[in-house]
Amino acid sequence: MALEVACLSFRQPYAGLVLNGVKSIETRWRPLLADLRNCTLAIHVAQNEWEGDEWRYILLQTFGMKLWQVEELLESGERFGRGVVAGLVDVGETWHCPEDVPLGEMKELEKAACLTGLTQKYLTRLSNPRWLTEPLYLRGHKNVWTVSIPERLLPSDEHQI
Repeated sequence: MALEVACLSFRQPYAGLVLNGVKSIETRWRPLLADLRNCTLAIHVAQNEWEGDEWRYILLQTFGMKLWQVEELLESGERFGRGVVAGLVDVGETWHCPEDVPLGEMKELEKAACLTGLTQKYLTRLSNPRWLTEPLYLRGHKNVWTVSIPERLLPSDEHQI
């Protein structure tokens, strides 16, 4: 038995931040995940690193983490390495972020996305992150693709799918 599920590549540190429950909003320039609402999405850890370090500022300043806590979080996110499907997340609603979001609300969105500059992007809620029991080594793709995850790699609560 295997779970057939949509999959999306995330660069580090964002893949780890999603799977560790820190990042709960995904941002894209188009509504890539809109059709996956109420579905499970596999998280693929891309080989490349995210360019930019807004995430570090948000973890240190907005979350109030210490440097050692950020380093531990980054190490945890790399537990399976790169070029792997590492976990699953549930996809929620997708919406277009307007320019007139009140400052306080925008700060909360930026915290959940671990990213700044969200206006005019499509935001998607992510919830219930869980790591696979072992990595599934697969080459990444652009956009969303389908993967088949062997049942033995699924977290114990996924076996009833």
